[in-house]
Amino acid sequence: MAAGSEATTPVILATGAEGEEGEHVKPFMPEKAKEIIMSLQQPAIFCNMVFDWPARHWDAKYLSEVLHGKRIRFRMGMKSMSTVPQFETTCSYVEATLEEFLTWNCDQSSISGPFRDYDHSKFWAYADYKYFVSLFEDKTDIFQDVKWSDFGFPGRNGQESTLWIGSLGAHTPCHLDSYGCNLVFQVQGRKRWHLFPPEDTPFLYPTRIPYEESSVFSKINVVNPDLKRFPQFQKAQRHMVTLSPGQVLFVPRHWWHYVESIDPVTVSINSWIELEEDHLARVEEAITRMLVCALKTAENPQNTRAWLNPTEVEETSHAVNCCYLNAAVSAFFDHCRTSKVVEIQALRTDGEHMKKEELNVYNHMEVGQTGSQNLTTGTGKPEAASPFGPDLLPVAQRSEEPPSERGGIFGSDGKDFVDKDGEHFGKLHCAKRQQIMNNSEKAIKEQIASNATTAPSQTFISTDDLLDCLVNPQVTRIVAQLLIQGRSL
Repeated sequence: MAAGSEATTPVILATGAEGEEGEHVKPFMPEKAKEIIMSLQQPAIFCNMVFDWPARHWDAKYLSEVLHGKRIRFRMGMKSMSTVPQFETTCSYVEATLEEFLTWNCDQSSISGPFRDYDHSKFWAYADYKYFVSLFEDKTDIFQDVKWSDFGFPGRNGQESTLWIGSLGAHTPCHLDSYGCNLVFQVQGRKRWHLFPPEDTPFLYPTRIPYEESSVFSKINVVNPDLKRFPQFQKAQRHMVTLSPGQVLFVPRHWWHYVESIDPVTVSINSWIELEEDHLARVEEAITRMLVCALKTAENPQNTRAWLNPTEVEETSHAVNCCYLNAAVSAFFDHCRTSKVVEIQALRTDGEHMKKEELNVYNHMEVGQTGSQNLTTGTGKPEAASPFGPDLLPVAQRSEEPPSERGGIFGSDGKDFVDKDGEHFGKLHCAKRQQIMNNSEKAIKEQIASNATTAPSQTFISTDDLLDCLVNPQVTRIVAQLLIQGRSL
């Protein structure tokens, strides 16, 4: 791939970013921008690509006038430095207009307003994940203010976008998106992004609780990690960038990200770009949904809100989830037929392929072996010429702490120490297994009944512990492969 400066003839416009006279050049033609997006394997910032977008004027004050009193849902979180992530299931919610949000954000709220129970000095507010289609349902002309066609996606505009409006401290817990790659246009204020590559997944301690379709969360608060509980996180390759107004961030497929607002008001617009790999990912997500809903509903049928993200409004019954799974598998085969795919690399079953891609929990513990565990980033491809330059900036990896500060969890050979108290039981004899069950049954029942919030003992396996294994992203990939193989025999 050629550098950005070698792209085809740039677009020249007569109007500048703020309306002044003069020539302003877009550094990449749409075809070149799309080529970069579809091949780049690391996050990057596009500069000077949106100065002519009408949406560049979409600050919160302007949007409050456009929405004209429409009430939207704000997620309310605490300004705290806990080591526990603030998942959406632990937040409260407020229905309010943007005018009311701006008044509260200026610390001028009255006791009668919708934010009356939230001290501005202690809480942040986030109107996140707002789809343009529902937000501007009676003002569809505004969709044209967003022009993703400049990045090589003709016809894509605000209709395929979401809006994010937050106060200082508002953030999204660390997660990866199961589908597509992500383009994020920063309109107002600045946001700090913490990003981690897909091969760091074992070090991010993935979980599907809370459950949200297409979002894999990390158990770690990456800005204040509990390294005693999650020691592997010290191996993660943190990349950081502060995204400023007028910039567009590209987030590649399956990169983990934690996003926080660092200015009093922030406004962002994003769009997820579909990829070929999404067809298999949808099967994996349907499998995940079925397992999570079945086990968590069986555990506590009356309290889905404790584990189901508030964004999930669809029916979670087993029958509905079976329909989702069948539809996903059918769509996968339809795609294969229309694409004339004769052999799908992801479903190869020869021995060499299985050696490379089968789940190997022991390799996850090896320092320097994470690259071989990456199933999604196209490893093994020849390295292309760097496209980076003044208009395409790579997101840099944050410098690691000095080795003396990272001591304590590594042995002299660079590997983790293994807990000597651990024991491999293998296949337990039936009598011994029954004895263990009898001895622990009472304690387990008491723990489940009490719904304790303290950390469970090492001998207690909860439903969530089991799910963390069953719906680990790499496990569901293998299950999806086996399922599709069985249907295609």
